[in-house]
Amino acid sequence: MSNCAENGRGCKGLLQDSNEFTRCENTGCFKLNTYNYFDDIPEDYQECDIVEVRFKNTRKGYYKTNNTLKLREGDIVAVEASPGHDIGIVSMTGHLVKRQMKRTNVRTTEDELKKVYRKAKPVDIEKWKTSISLEHKTMIEARKIATDLKLDMKIGDVEYQGDGTKSIFYYIADDRVDFRELIKVLAEKFRVRIEMKQIGARQEAGRIGGIGSCGRELCCSSYISGFVSVTTGSARDQGVSLNPQKLAGQCSKLKCCLNYELDAYLDAQEDFPDTEIPLETDAGNAYHLKTDIFKRLMWYSYDQNQPVNVACLTVDKVIEIQELNRKGEKVKKLEGVENRDVASMIEYVTINDEEGLRRFEDKIEGGNNRNRRRPKKKFHKKK
Repeated sequence: MSNCAENGRGCKGLLQDSNEFTRCENTGCFKLNTYNYFDDIPEDYQECDIVEVRFKNTRKGYYKTNNTLKLREGDIVAVEASPGHDIGIVSMTGHLVKRQMKRTNVRTTEDELKKVYRKAKPVDIEKWKTSISLEHKTMIEARKIATDLKLDMKIGDVEYQGDGTKSIFYYIADDRVDFRELIKVLAEKFRVRIEMKQIGARQEAGRIGGIGSCGRELCCSSYISGFVSVTTGSARDQGVSLNPQKLAGQCSKLKCCLNYELDAYLDAQEDFPDTEIPLETDAGNAYHLKTDIFKRLMWYSYDQNQPVNVACLTVDKVIEIQELNRKGEKVKKLEGVENRDVASMIEYVTINDEEGLRRFEDKIEGGNNRNRRRPKKKFHKKK
């Protein structure tokens, strides 16, 4: 285990301290790393008998220590488990742990917390390494067994307990799965206690990792640990092309980054006029085609289905024209602020797969998508 980061432990290497105990060399940049801003406070002041211990991927736990065991971040420890013991890496110490427990809404009292037995001994580390080396092979074999049993599920990861007596199988499934027979086969095959944990598609993508369409590491594998619901309304509010292939991430769900700038777009549109109201002119009604939110420009076309005599107006000008229309007055014609190449302007509104886009909204609980009832406009370039 020269590189524990490859196995989801976030530890670049192992070092022996002066007392021959093993600890992590340097966790580097890892998804669940924490910064202890109490580090320069005297130890007597920040003494706390609870530590945060990190295991594989996103799994963390809080454990109680005795007063004689002095721990620091990076120490590899043996902690209480059911059954046996587990091996983890201390990721946080001091009063910051209690703040973290409060922030993550951990309701377990100190008396109910499991214990840290000791710093991991060389024999514990060797058994830990052996267990980790079995994880990938176990996952592949478990997938074959699930396929043979014709179970509609996918096993995405396996985590062995530090002492090798238990393993957690992480899986994804669209519907409820009866895996009682699977547990029996797995227990007989691997001779360990089996625990099944269901995860979502986003969690699986975060565990596997990869490179996004932006060329950077996936957000879910680099730093996101709490997933927020993303709807197609986020894309509509930002004027993003409603193309399912571009909106979907590697998890086949809407990209989490659609929410990153949403608040800024919503704030910028607070005083924008209603785009469903056509502008009445002597030449006919003009219909909304496109909006550049931050430049505060709006494009209108005299044809509802395709761009014809397109005019580019400022937001204030559109509001002014709508006010005149409410009074029963019409403007002679739309005087645009600038001329633009129509072909380059309309490429964003090509929707080839309306049903494909709907699949993102079908699974939203409650169906509260306020943008679902908004009619979609389809525009096509002239040949």
